[in-house]
Amino acid sequence: MATSTEQGYIGQALPRVEDDRLLRGRGSYVDDLSADGAYEVAFLRSEQAHARIDRIDTGFARAMPGVVAVYDGRDLAEHLDPMVFGIARIIPESITRTGSVASRVHPMPALPADRLTYVGQPYVMVIAHSRYEAEDALEVIDVELTPLPALIDPEEAAARTDVLVEPDWDDNIAMSVDVGVGDVADAFERATVVVEETFRSHRYIGSPIETRGVLATIDPDDALTVRASTQVPHQLRDFLAGALDHPADKIRCLAPDVGGGFGVKGSIYPEDLLVPFAARRLRHGVKWIEDRSEHLAATTHGREQVHHIQLAADADGRLLGVRDRIVHNCGAFHTLGLVVPYNSIAHLLGPYVVPNAEISLRAVVTNTGVVAPYRGAGRPEAVFAMERAMDRLARGLDLDPAELRRRNLIGPEQMPYTTGLIYRDGHPQVYDSGDYPELLAQARALVDEDEARSRQTDRRRVGIGYAAYIEGTGVGPFEAAAVSAGPDGVIRVATGAASQGQSHRTTFAQIAADAIGVDISSVEVVGGDTAAIATGFGTIASRSLVVAGNAAARAGRELRGQILELAGHLLEADPADLELDRGEVTVRGTDHRAGVGEVLALLSPFHPRRPSGLGPRMHVESAHVPGPVTYAAGVHVAVVEVDTVTGAIDLRRFVIAHDCGRIVNPIVVEGQILGGVMQGIGGALYEELAYDDQGQLTTGSFLDYLIPTASEAPVDVRIAHVDTPSSLNGLGVKGLGEGGAIGPPAAIANAVEDALGDLGVVVRQCPLTPSRVLGLLAEAGTATSEEDGLAS
Repeated sequence: MATSTEQGYIGQALPRVEDDRLLRGRGSYVDDLSADGAYEVAFLRSEQAHARIDRIDTGFARAMPGVVAVYDGRDLAEHLDPMVFGIARIIPESITRTGSVASRVHPMPALPADRLTYVGQPYVMVIAHSRYEAEDALEVIDVELTPLPALIDPEEAAARTDVLVEPDWDDNIAMSVDVGVGDVADAFERATVVVEETFRSHRYIGSPIETRGVLATIDPDDALTVRASTQVPHQLRDFLAGALDHPADKIRCLAPDVGGGFGVKGSIYPEDLLVPFAARRLRHGVKWIEDRSEHLAATTHGREQVHHIQLAADADGRLLGVRDRIVHNCGAFHTLGLVVPYNSIAHLLGPYVVPNAEISLRAVVTNTGVVAPYRGAGRPEAVFAMERAMDRLARGLDLDPAELRRRNLIGPEQMPYTTGLIYRDGHPQVYDSGDYPELLAQARALVDEDEARSRQTDRRRVGIGYAAYIEGTGVGPFEAAAVSAGPDGVIRVATGAASQGQSHRTTFAQIAADAIGVDISSVEVVGGDTAAIATGFGTIASRSLVVAGNAAARAGRELRGQILELAGHLLEADPADLELDRGEVTVRGTDHRAGVGEVLALLSPFHPRRPSGLGPRMHVESAHVPGPVTYAAGVHVAVVEVDTVTGAIDLRRFVIAHDCGRIVNPIVVEGQILGGVMQGIGGALYEELAYDDQGQLTTGSFLDYLIPTASEAPVDVRIAHVDTPSSLNGLGVKGLGEGGAIGPPAAIANAVEDALGDLGVVVRQCPLTPSRVLGLLAEAGTATSEEDGLAS
């Protein structure tokens, strides 16, 4: 049994309570679930980037063995409106007041009736007794399409008005934002040095081990139950209630075990609507599980941005101003408004003192897969541009890149620090706490630069790259928690924050156990079930610990008060004289005591000492509504060896100095950081979703889309914690989930350029595959032949 310390469970490195069941193969994912004879679904998906639908004949498909129903966009037109998400409509007044913002609300059809707009888009749904029969029926659907011009490149889409992704628009701009602070023109006039560069963040995807899936059933009373591999079951329920015109209190959405999410399961997809629609229409269970090819083509993608960035600095390298012109590729639909594009704006300036800034962004639609949040959600893109530009500035000034950063970092004495910008939630951007110079100092100390550089040879060149970042975490609008107790003595914590591997059952139990004063072994945590708690928002945007954690703590404290009231009855004492710690209630100054289990047993209707009027359970619900976000931060350092003959990059060491506020569980913290770092390494060195100029996805399977495995992980990873508690919430915590993924692409790119920069190599985009590195060397005119390389 785990035991509390004098400081409580928060801060202890307790083993995850989730692991035993999962390691024994007792997990329960959507594909493990079944309903009596549930039908299965397969989708006909577009093989063209842009085409007019002239004819769809599903007659042969409907007649195929095992087929129950076939739907296309015209069949659904009278039943389902195009999908629009509420968040797409939200633009805080403070942003429009201080800048220029225009955003189109862009409805997305569940199944299109007239046009196909990206490869992988579903446009016919077949429902059969088995997936095999449904897939067979897809083969006999007769379709006539007329190809239309397709736009793939976002900068071309931004410039074109003669070719349109949406024919009713006058251009391809889905959103434009212009914001700034200070006098940028004056800053650039005064500058000793100006750096101007173009950097590209390429497109890649979350690729969780479990793909998406939905199982929907309906009972005779018209109660709809939807089990989905989702991060946002409450949002899904509310969306389905509106889209299906079905009472929300007759929809239960729950996420069973979810095998990874990383943001891509935080969106609501056509399939999430179509499967429940079919279950309701057919009065029968319906199930769909995404295959990996569908995932790579049709699950939301991440990243793709172009930054035209300029830095102005004085002779000592201190920043005077920043200009950035950003082009963000939304893909075929602009579904979530400000979320990803504005995140890039809000994180561009990072942990630096930047008195003057001018940032413009154009989010464009193209005939490619939809781009939406993927771990980092706009932050890695901004950090890649800013941190690469900082290294280019350092090279121009002949300064050590770490020293340039040190000269520009916001100091702890300047906290809370106001950037002058507005955050996405409408609050002024104020960094609440942090010691950025100490983060950098700790990272530099762990790098062991002299040892690293001693490994350099003529062929294998060593590079060291830094990346510093801030991360807004704990965004609203709210999260709810319910804490209850019954006569069995078990404390049950329910929250709207659904887990996809973040250790909620462990960390929320630690928080609740401390708040109530009970042993952690008596606490059970349930998340992601709208039947367990009526309100919730979900697990996205590095927010669960801050928002759900504080809600659980508040509810736990209230439940503690109720337990003490009941204990006063049992011990015949004034509740004000009672203390509750480690599951035991004592009367202050006496030997009178009772266990919490003994106190809660009074809730039993058959207990002889049960007080009159007492309910069957204690139950407290609380919601935490955050104000401004709290800011985590970090400095990442990559040490690489680049083989100038093969172009191969050996990531020798990776250093992370991190600030996530008060740490609840160090094991979970380091696991989250390392998981994010590996995804960042994937984006830096391996992963790329690529389209050809016709909009065909050329990396549509794991044969072409490479993800790192344990073999590609750096063997030498060093972590330092410089944790400064947040003053913005009672727990003092900051979000954690995305930070690890933010820094690696920039740090690794900076390290590669550090290794090859004297050869004339400039790194402007990733992934840095061997062929791309050799291409950079060839462009610089310094590629080494194998014979020469071996001779050296």
